[in-house]
Amino acid sequence: MIHDIKTDAQTRMGKSIDALRQELTRLRTGRASTALVDNVKVPAYGTEMPLNQVASVALGDARSIIITPFDKGLVAAVEKALMASDIGVTPTTAGTVIRLNMPPLTEERRRELAKHVGHEGENAKVAIRNVRRDAIQRVKDLLKDKAISEDDERQAGDEIQKLTDRFVKDVDGVVKAKEDELMSV
Repeated sequence: MIHDIKTDAQTRMGKSIDALRQELTRLRTGRASTALVDNVKVPAYGTEMPLNQVASVALGDARSIIITPFDKGLVAAVEKALMASDIGVTPTTAGTVIRLNMPPLTEERRRELAKHVGHEGENAKVAIRNVRRDAIQRVKDLLKDKAISEDDERQAGDEIQKLTDRFVKDVDGVVKAKEDELMSV
């Protein structure tokens, strides 16, 4: 029973870190990344479709993304969807190819993004602590139902806290790495 609670907590804490990493890949760091356009939806064929289903997305160089729609008739729709998205980059169209050039980040914008990264890290830590709280509550419920002893409860609480500390340290590492990436010129 306690093992299942710890395994569940570990899985849920891992998902919090995965969600943080996913969120941070969407941040523009001055370098081009195809993850920047992963969430762009294009109105095509009567429905909203993900950009990668209507066009090929590739890196041109370190500072540009090249988007080539599969259907030439969708060039305008893709360009309009990119303009409406919140990626903060203006697309340039040359025939059937759309190019996103990443401008270098200003120092002020780098600091804003670093603050945002820290905020996302804190949100991940809160999620991890909520998982810890739930797991400890489940252990206390087992104690209340006389399914485990007080020693088992104390030991499980310590192990859940160690698990929490490890995942919080992982969050700090992910945040630090992203901040370093942002601040490097």
